[in-house]
Amino acid sequence: MREIIFDTETTGLDNRLDRVIEIGGIELVNHFPTGRTLHLYINPGDQKVHADALAVHGITDEFLKDKPSFGDVAEKIVDFFGDGRWVAHNATFDMGFVNAELARLDLPPILPERVLDTLALARRKHPMGPNSLDALCRRYGIDNSHRTKHGALLDSELLAEVYIEMIGGRQTALGLGTSSANGKADEDAAFDEEIIVLARPRQLLPRLSEMEREAHAALVVRLGDKGIWSRYSPSE
Repeated sequence: MREIIFDTETTGLDNRLDRVIEIGGIELVNHFPTGRTLHLYINPGDQKVHADALAVHGITDEFLKDKPSFGDVAEKIVDFFGDGRWVAHNATFDMGFVNAELARLDLPPILPERVLDTLALARRKHPMGPNSLDALCRRYGIDNSHRTKHGALLDSELLAEVYIEMIGGRQTALGLGTSSANGKADEDAAFDEEIIVLARPRQLLPRLSEMEREAHAALVVRLGDKGIWSRYSPSE
């Protein structure tokens, strides 16, 4: 199973007007990082970075002036994600912006069934919260001390670690998954496992020998009413 853990930074909060200015992604195959990453800064055209957004990610209009437009890098982004699952924290926000950018280019949207929201996953797993990325890093002991501002690639790297821990840690692939008829791992196996307990073909041999049983019975006779179990067991 191939997944891309990704994050975006934008000029603001309204995907009808604001634009994507940074995207970062980490490739996972069967929940393990492959080392392949995507990281792009994007020129938003005439749309300026809002002051509130600047305070979050620190990406300035001046810095973005010589960067490519989304149209220039759209094919590269789509090719990197390929047929993989799009995984983001608060994915509704990120996918709203990604699909708005694709729509401006008359490209098809990314369908909801291809998207996994780790915020929704965290809320199911930890209903009392908090479930921000920083809070989840603290919960799972992931070092995020170098995260002084939001950044798409850094946040993707942290989210990849958080996601792996949320679905069972780095041992999720040691045999509990199910396989389909074509031999591929079931993509939902990490979230909905059916465990089947089989009956033993032969009963296990008793662990106590007959001599040990007789010795124990003799001890019980010697203790008589002094045995502590006599306070709880009905007398014969």
